[in-house]
Amino acid sequence: MSTRIEAVEIYRTEVPLTVPYKVSKWTFTAFDPLIASIRTGDGRIGWGEATITKGYAVDETPQTGWAFLQSWGERLVGHDLKEAHALLEPEIHANSHAASILITALEMIERSPLLEIKAPAVVPLLVPINAMDRDKVGAEVEALINEGFGTLKVKVGFDVEADLVRVAAIQHALNGKATIRLDANQAFSVEQGKRFATALDPTGIELFEQPCDKADWAANAAVAAVSTVPVMLDESIYGIPEIERAAKVAGVGFVKVKLKKLGSLVHLEAALKRIAELGLTPVLGDGTATDISCWMEATVARTTIRNAGENNGFLKLTAPVFKNPLPFSRGAIQLPAGWWPEIDEPYLRKAATGTALYR
Repeated sequence: MSTRIEAVEIYRTEVPLTVPYKVSKWTFTAFDPLIASIRTGDGRIGWGEATITKGYAVDETPQTGWAFLQSWGERLVGHDLKEAHALLEPEIHANSHAASILITALEMIERSPLLEIKAPAVVPLLVPINAMDRDKVGAEVEALINEGFGTLKVKVGFDVEADLVRVAAIQHALNGKATIRLDANQAFSVEQGKRFATALDPTGIELFEQPCDKADWAANAAVAAVSTVPVMLDESIYGIPEIERAAKVAGVGFVKVKLKKLGSLVHLEAALKRIAELGLTPVLGDGTATDISCWMEATVARTTIRNAGENNGFLKLTAPVFKNPLPFSRGAIQLPAGWWPEIDEPYLRKAATGTALYR
């Protein structure tokens, strides 16, 4: 049987969430990942996915991502895996999200060592606090702690004073039983960011993520310089150059990366190692992904991070994308030795708003 690519199938999907996922600038009621499968003549199959959110990627949108997959889906058929890698690698710089969908599918076909679980692995995750009313956060915090989560994520960037009141209420409810990460998703102006960051009681707060616009390094640096807790950059980071730039910003202690921004598992691992080499703390994970990317990020997390992963998008879905759901309990992904996913293709077809097959 041939090891050349025999077929590429692409999906535009809409996967509903169990509860709305609210961030500073919008609210998700569903994720709309682009998903691709690549099949070889010898019967192997690999999968990749990315949710492309306009304003998060540099110049990518769901529309440009779909056009990329259409073009490359047709182009890759007939090439062997090595050739396909070589063709796609130069595309990462301008189209990291879309290119990552196809490149990670190739890495899955090849059984990348980064995906192989040779010994049982436990990958703790954080979980978002959804309650916006300060009088209701206590019950949610207690429930999440009882479920085994040790790190909770608090979205801010809505209103400085209201955010501060809500954060204080969450800290009071936690009473030292877990830590929190704050995330503004670029929503603050420099003045708002400084007001918020200087007023924070650092008790139980691990970090404050991306206070200002991703392109405004000066604003983020100004907030980091006065913040009572370390700042983490996320949206500003696209690769090694931005990681190295972040290392020079006083007050930045953490850098977060995602698989879809680095383009491949190999590049993701290299970026996480570089963050640590520069004396920063690496954080990993995509909270708007399905089981596919969450699993892949978890396998890389085993050897590269020592904190709660943010690859928890699969927990927000009404149904898993895997037939054998990603093992999860007590606030952590629990990967048995030898675990490998099986995609629920009928479910994907049901969730698809558009498909294309190239062979």
